[in-house]
Formats: sequence, structure tokens, C-alpha cells
Amino acid sequence: MSDTALFAPATVELRPLIERGSGLRRWITPVLSLAILAAALWQLRHLDLGMVFRDLPASPAFWLVFVAGYMALPVGEWLIYRRLWQLPATGLGALLRKRIANEIVLGYSGEVYFYGWARRHARLAAAPFGVIKDVTILSATVANGITVALMLVTWPLLSALNLGLTEWVMALATAIIALPSLIALLMGRRLFSCERRELWMIASVHLGRIAVVILLTALMWRLAMPGVPILWWLVLATLRMLVSRLPLLPNRDIVFAGLVAFVIGDAPSMSAMLVMVAGLTLATHIFLGAALGVADLVRSENRA
Repeated sequence: MSDTALFAPATVELRPLIERGSGLRRWITPVLSLAILAAALWQLRHLDLGMVFRDLPASPAFWLVFVAGYMALPVGEWLIYRRLWQLPATGLGALLRKRIANEIVLGYSGEVYFYGWARRHARLAAAPFGVIKDVTILSATVANGITVALMLVTWPLLSALNLGLTEWVMALATAIIALPSLIALLMGRRLFSCERRELWMIASVHLGRIAVVILLTALMWRLAMPGVPILWWLVLATLRMLVSRLPLLPNRDIVFAGLVAFVIGDAPSMSAMLVMVAGLTLATHIFLGAALGVADLVRSENRA
């Protein structure tokens, strides 16, 4: 199938559920801002701040890499929307809220938030639904493609761990991951709204962003535990992405812990470091989510 068939402009436009002029549209941002704030406060109950702060590395390099890795997704998306909409730097804050909403509220609630934000900034995008849809679909498609490739490469390692991942389970997991992306590509003309060159740009940015996140994750772990060669961390960062997207796994943490023990061997200290990084990431979601949620509510009140 040619590139034109896959990535041609849409002939049948998918329409958003919330149309311009709808009273519901005015409430998208304040409602989701309140949801972000509420979710942040709720998640705070389960966060052991003492454990997180106790094990934090003092190296400034660690913090620089952590911030870079945390911001990779919103910055990557900002580059995409900058090309498509001439999005100003202030749009980065909306994309950061989008990421946090997806993490601590509900999957794809961030896209709903960003859609409402883009609707309010009509000078940036007269019809944001189609573009946001394309960016979201291609993000999942690129990530799924990388996951399938990683599954094929790492299958000998996964099967050697005796984690109950039979060939049948892996084949089914591969099909579940690959099928939606394959359908999206085959539907090209009917599904995508952007031009073909824009779709390739979007996919390229997503691919580069995923590669950068894997590299930064490996470097961050290396800075937290300098005794382990960075090559091993790079392998584990790649495997972590694979495990995070695999369906049909009852406990991804156990599978990843098994991979850590198999590859590195120093399971206790390794597990403590991974728990620390996970706690730090959650704490960042919570405090940024609370701060941004309050800021959004204040702005909404001032406009009212």
C-alpha cells in the first residue's frame, strides 16, 4: 500500500462530541482542572514522602536528567503543535496539564482538557479536534510499533525468566498491540485529518521523543546507581517500556522486577532505587497537578 493511501487527507471528517457554542464547552477546563486538583490531593494520601526524600540523590545532574525526562512528552507535543498551529510557549503549560490529567485522573482526560483549551484559543486552531485526534492516534501507533519490535527482539530473554509468558500469551499480546495500529493505518483516508507530510512529521517527533525518554531514563538510573554500567540501564529502560505496554500481564511490577534480577542481579538495591524514582515521579505529578489545578481555577474565576 502506498504512502498516499495510508496518510491521505480525510474524506469523511470525524466530528467532536462538543461543538462550538455548546454550553458544555465552557465548563471543560474548570471541571477538569478541579478533577486534576482533587486527584492530586487523593493520590497524596498514598505517597510516602519520607521514603521519597530519604533516598533522593544529591547530584545536580540527576535532577537535570529527571526534569528533562519528565518534560519530554509535553515538549515533544509542543513541537508538533508549534509546527501545525504556531502554538506559543504558553501552550506548553496546557500540554503539561494534559500529561498530568492522563496520569492521575483518567486516561485521555488530558486530551479532553487540551481540546477545551484549544477551543478557547480559536486564533490558534479553528478546528482542533482533527489535529488532536491525529496526534493522539499516531502517538499510540508509534509506541505500539516499537513495543511489537521490542517483543520480537526480547522474546528469548522473556521466555528464559519463567514468568508464565507462554508463546500463546505473547502471540495474543502482540496481536492486541498491533491490531489497533494496523487498523488505523489501513483506515488512513477515513481516519486522519492532517496532510500526509504533517502526519509523517508527527510520527517522527513521537519516535524521537520515545528514543530520548529511553536514553534519559537509562542515564537517570545510572546517576542514581553509578556502580552499574549504563549499557545495562539502557537495556532495562527499553524493557521497562515493553513491560509497561504489554497487555495480559497480571502484575507488571513483578515482571519488571524479574527482568531486573535476571539482567543485573542486585535486586534489593535496584528495587529501592526504582521505587524511589517512581515515588518522585508521582510526587511531581501530585504537586504540579495541584498547583496547575489551582491556577486554572483562579483564572476561570477571574474571567467569570
